[in-house]
Amino acid sequence: MVLILDYLIVWFHLNGMYKPGDVVLGGLFEVHYTSVFPELSFTSDFDPPGFRHAISMAFAIDEINKNSMLLPNITLGYNLYDNCASLGIGFRASLSLASGQEEKFVFNEVCAGAPPVLGIVGDVYSTFTIAMSSVTGLYKLPIVSYFATCSCLSDRQRFPSFFRTIPSDTFQVRAMIQILKHFGWTWAGLLISDDDYGLHAARSFQSDLGPAGGGCLAYTEILPWGNNPGELRRIVDVMKKSTARVVIVFAHESHMIELMEEVVRQNVTGLQWIASEAWTTVAVLQTPHLMPYLGGTLSIAIRRGEIPGLREFMLNIKPDLNHNNTSGNNMVRFWEYTFQCRFAPPPAGWVEAGGPLCTGKEDLGSAESELLNVSEFRPEYNVYKAVYALAYALHELLQCEPGRGPFSGNSCASFQRQEPWQLLHYLQKVNFTTSFGDEVSFDGNGDALPIYDIMNWQWLPDGRVEVKNVGEVKKSASGGEELIVDENKIFWNFKPKKPPHSVCSESCPPGTRRARKKGEPECCFDCILCSEGKISNKSDSTECISCPEDFWSSPQRDLCVPKKTEFLSYHEPLGICLTATSLLGTFICAVVLAIFTHHRSTPMVRANNSELSFLLLVSLKLCFLCSLLFIGHPRLWTCQLRHAAFGISFVLCVSCILVKTMVVLAVFKASKPGGGASLKWFGAVQQRGTVLVLTSVQAAICTAWLVSASPVPHKNTQYHNDKIVYECVVGSTIGFAVLLGYIGLLALLSFLLAFLARNLPDNFNEAKLITFSMLIFCAVWVAFVPAYISSPGKYADAVEVFAILASSFGLLLALFGPKCYIILLRPERNTKKAIMGRCIISFKTLSHGPAE
Repeated sequence: MVLILDYLIVWFHLNGMYKPGDVVLGGLFEVHYTSVFPELSFTSDFDPPGFRHAISMAFAIDEINKNSMLLPNITLGYNLYDNCASLGIGFRASLSLASGQEEKFVFNEVCAGAPPVLGIVGDVYSTFTIAMSSVTGLYKLPIVSYFATCSCLSDRQRFPSFFRTIPSDTFQVRAMIQILKHFGWTWAGLLISDDDYGLHAARSFQSDLGPAGGGCLAYTEILPWGNNPGELRRIVDVMKKSTARVVIVFAHESHMIELMEEVVRQNVTGLQWIASEAWTTVAVLQTPHLMPYLGGTLSIAIRRGEIPGLREFMLNIKPDLNHNNTSGNNMVRFWEYTFQCRFAPPPAGWVEAGGPLCTGKEDLGSAESELLNVSEFRPEYNVYKAVYALAYALHELLQCEPGRGPFSGNSCASFQRQEPWQLLHYLQKVNFTTSFGDEVSFDGNGDALPIYDIMNWQWLPDGRVEVKNVGEVKKSASGGEELIVDENKIFWNFKPKKPPHSVCSESCPPGTRRARKKGEPECCFDCILCSEGKISNKSDSTECISCPEDFWSSPQRDLCVPKKTEFLSYHEPLGICLTATSLLGTFICAVVLAIFTHHRSTPMVRANNSELSFLLLVSLKLCFLCSLLFIGHPRLWTCQLRHAAFGISFVLCVSCILVKTMVVLAVFKASKPGGGASLKWFGAVQQRGTVLVLTSVQAAICTAWLVSASPVPHKNTQYHNDKIVYECVVGSTIGFAVLLGYIGLLALLSFLLAFLARNLPDNFNEAKLITFSMLIFCAVWVAFVPAYISSPGKYADAVEVFAILASSFGLLLALFGPKCYIILLRPERNTKKAIMGRCIISFKTLSHGPAE
């Protein structure tokens, strides 16, 4: 909706101070709290800090006028208005400063000549400044605020002529977040005022707290304007029930006064308060009565500065009783407030009050006045810098050389017809250093270089209250926030005298991950132990990372450790037992071989081809030794050799037994009439050839297996997640099956032949021994197959080694045990007669020599 105002006239009268000059600067300050009369003429509830801010501007202008180097031959004046903490009055005052017509402002009047003010210092409130800047910005009238911090004012599209000497709330919020982060406070409550100042701060907290500080807000409550005890009671109840021990208050002095009344009534202690700059230096809150609740408060404060001569300037203030004007009224009101007296008769418009009479000659230096508390210049320092910024901009404007100016046609501004937008151009580029050493300049958004002091409300042992500087936060060279805090200077209002602990959930240690609780802020989480094979090596990890392939998580899940390796080792009990058994079998074979060699001329050794017996003993020794290839760390050569050696050694062994069995059958068949011709096929050469051919077949099978699909070492992680089982994969299951099948075929054939010859008439029938040995051999290997398949990792190798050793010992004991017994213990039976019994047959053709 567009509202067109024709010849609309508004009448009003404003409270202020005025000093004429060649160039006049405007100012808006809060000297009083509330309005009394509907016509907005006068106000009540004197505000000493606001009056001191106005006096600071008057002092700065007086100092500039005395400075011959700055604005020489130019006298600055001022026109200062009181906004009475009212948006309506403040807005009208800004229009009056812009138009120069206090009593009447005609909206459609065309004004000519220089404007009444070239720039305005103020306002104190962000909401007031937003309203004021929205209008004055249309005419490019510079406004330099010393206290309006709303981040929204940095919007150059909406507020093209706005500047400020105080950092924006965006930086203040980030400064508070740095404090939270420094002390590890990730869980905090936020109380805000119901205006632009508080609402914009809340939005900044909600967007920046998580990413910048890793924290979150337990609650956000809006403090009511005016007297609303029910709402304050509800807010304090929320604070009491919350687990957050840190409370951030982004509000004004009036809000805190009302809030603390309810806090004291409910006796809410044990909270760490963080104050925004709006109430950080409010003296009424810094009393011993409130220190049990507010002691230890950390607050953001405007940068402190020194203004030499300001105290002396203030001491020269005198009430003007001879002139009935608003400037004199302000002085009178200040005098009455300071000395708690009254003038008689009172100035026009003032309601007469009781109390002693003022003389106007009271000693201001001896009075305990808040006005004279110049030890902490903070907002005053910002006012001081704002006035000087306008003065330096005006100075540069007047130093312009014709033909080299920044405006159209390289022109300069005219002193007689200065325009606010011309001063705005120079104000954007102003850069100077104060006597206190602070640099003043503005960025593209009109914001000054941000810096805040960090204050601590300290409750001293003698009961006094001191607000002490404990650090600062400023913009770092990298563009972030640089926090400097001296923790040794901080007073903590807690029993351990240490910072409080304020978190929603305790930090998750390494080895766990954070799992956010459903329906709660991200700071509230459970700590879940990482699953097996995953770790987290830092606190508060949001996810666990998987260990590399050859590593596994430690029991604490905080680091990856090499996986345990498993194979049939020489150093473990099982490996030691199998190795010892293998060596024992080899040793027994060597002993038997030595016995047979020593008694090689006896009938027991020479019977049934002693050469096969020796070859059988050698093959058994190889069977015992090949089992060692299954023990130890699998390598390519051991994987390839173990099955080949095993297969060939056992085929050589079984081939010898098979040939011996066939010879036994042939001999007894030859003892019958007409059977002698069969012996010619079982001479010594034929026996050796048969063994060689049968063994060569197995060698061919092994060669084909190794060439086509050789066994290789393999790291198996399927059996155990936390172990690496080193094993040899057979490569070709068919090759391994053929190898075992061929051994089984020869063993079965030997068993059948020996079984047929078991009842042949002989005092020493070797077929019975062969039958028994083959029965043991077949039983072992039939049991081996299912046991091997069902045994994982090293136990499969152990099963195979056990089968090799068991079958080898079975053959060794069954075939050579009775012979050694006769040779060593019953030598009387080691004769040809005893061996042959009823069937005397010559073995000359079957052995190396005649039996004797």
